[in-house]
Amino acid sequence: MDIVIHNLNHSMMITLFVSVMMIVADYLNVLTEGKFNKAIQGGLFRQYLTTATLGATPGCLGAFMNVSFYVHGLITFGAMVGGMIATSGDEAFVMLALFPGKAILLFLILFVVGILFAWLVDKLVPVLKIRPCEECKTPVLHVEHEGWHINIKNLKNNLQKMSLPRFLFIFLLGIFIYGFVAGIIGPSAWDWKRVTFVALLSLGEFIVFMAPEHYLHDHIWGHIVKGHLWRVFLWSLGALIAVDIGMQFWNLETFVQAHIPWVLLVAVLVAIIPESGPHLMFVMMFAQGLIPFSVLLASSIVQDGHGMLPLLAYTVKDSILIKFFNVVIGLGIGLGLYLLGF
Repeated sequence: MDIVIHNLNHSMMITLFVSVMMIVADYLNVLTEGKFNKAIQGGLFRQYLTTATLGATPGCLGAFMNVSFYVHGLITFGAMVGGMIATSGDEAFVMLALFPGKAILLFLILFVVGILFAWLVDKLVPVLKIRPCEECKTPVLHVEHEGWHINIKNLKNNLQKMSLPRFLFIFLLGIFIYGFVAGIIGPSAWDWKRVTFVALLSLGEFIVFMAPEHYLHDHIWGHIVKGHLWRVFLWSLGALIAVDIGMQFWNLETFVQAHIPWVLLVAVLVAIIPESGPHLMFVMMFAQGLIPFSVLLASSIVQDGHGMLPLLAYTVKDSILIKFFNVVIGLGIGLGLYLLGF
């Protein structure tokens, strides 16, 4: 029972951090709508740079935009592979919460690897006679044009006509902000973690105050809360409990360290699943020092959260080809780094 209670509190903290990070990332994505379409136009290197940048952005939004570019014929097959290599999905938020320094290093490595292999795969496409995107004749993703920006009129209208959902979001975020400031929840001292939580929660509160009503309903509640957060919470809780039980009763640490190559292979195979969640098991294991960085990197190269789902629904052939390249790259880099002692 103590294991469940301890990890329940930890999972709630992770979910809170992830939720606010998702709201901030989604809001910035909406505000900058249209900019990426212009940025993507140009030479191949600009495509590689743009898709890797979008992929390295925490969450699945960047990956969804890459899919949109791909089915519109704006980027090459290699650029799509590179973008998915750089993508870590919702697990990126969890890694930032658990080990931010190493997480940023991981994202930078994925960004560089994504660019390099985007170029290499495009070179291999004619050699291997790959005919990508044959089915991509019409767009499948429709990017919403919001047509609104941050201004004082929005704040005034939102306060005058405050809905129940907006009030509840403001109230709940306010409670959490007070809890962190007063030291009731979170770190007991004013360290960087406490400052980060307070800053992010305050930014989330600002967004809730400023955003249009439909944004609260469609984006925050309909997409982030209903579509992502419950999965993040359940997978985080399950992974934490499983790792704790394994360490206390099954001598998991000794077993894993004695079979790292097999653990690496399993991590890559699990990463094939187009779902945010299974990869969290290896994130938690890395956070507790059970697996080396090479295993986490290999899994991160292959897995892309929900990012592949829109493309999988549109063209199975292209999705399988992209995932095949990512598996080969992930296994190769992961095994190489493991043999080098990482």
